[in-house]
Amino acid sequence: MLAEALTAAAVGGGMAVVQAAGSDTWAWFRTRCARLVGRGDSVREAEALEQLDRTAAVLAAAEEGERERVRAVHAVLWQGEFASLMESLGEEERERLIEQLTLLVGEFGNSGAPSGGALSGNTFHGPTAVQTGDHNRQENHFGSGG
Repeated sequence: MLAEALTAAAVGGGMAVVQAAGSDTWAWFRTRCARLVGRGDSVREAEALEQLDRTAAVLAAAEEGERERVRAVHAVLWQGEFASLMESLGEEERERLIEQLTLLVGEFGNSGAPSGGALSGNTFHGPTAVQTGDHNRQENHFGSGG
């Protein structure tokens, strides 16, 4: 079970990095992520900030046709970073890091979008399709009203 949690947290962390990069929440995400990776060590935190900034710069510079491939590569790179970090820790510290990384992913894993697919304050003119989903379940509502 711990191996599955470690893998899930590492994959989620890698995806969260590439989703947050370039978004409105990037500054907040990178700070929180670097603190998490640094675990109280200012040198490790500074190194994490540099790595995060390099990732953001590479993603921003990627050409349109290469963007998804570059995002996938960097998601895997960060997945490896998170997995290596977790594997280097003792069991108690690893479990705490998995919990913290899972919380970070929950907050930022959708480019900073609110979790739960909330949609509010929008104005639609003409036919509208709003799609929400919960993992394997998805409901589609077309038109206006209920």
